[in-house]
Amino acid sequence: MITVQFTDKEVPMIKSKSEQEPRGIEIDLTGPEGNAFVLLGYASMWLKQMGYSEEERSCFLEYMKMSSYDALVEIFDEKFGHFVTIWR
Repeated sequence: MITVQFTDKEVPMIKSKSEQEPRGIEIDLTGPEGNAFVLLGYASMWLKQMGYSEEERSCFLEYMKMSSYDALVEIFDEKFGHFVTIWR
């Protein structure tokens, strides 16, 4: 571990990954994961994992595509926001 001494106290600069707290799923809308097609892919995958039928998934994805990108993100957040953190 690398440390820097500012006063009489050492402050760690690099930490072990084992110290990292689990943060769950995060999506940065300003990066490649913010692409509408990527969001639709995640939605399809998670709906399948949640037990939705092929028809239900198809209808939901069509609903997401009915309007603007901002509307798609809002719908995505309403459905998956309880376990996904979305960053703008």
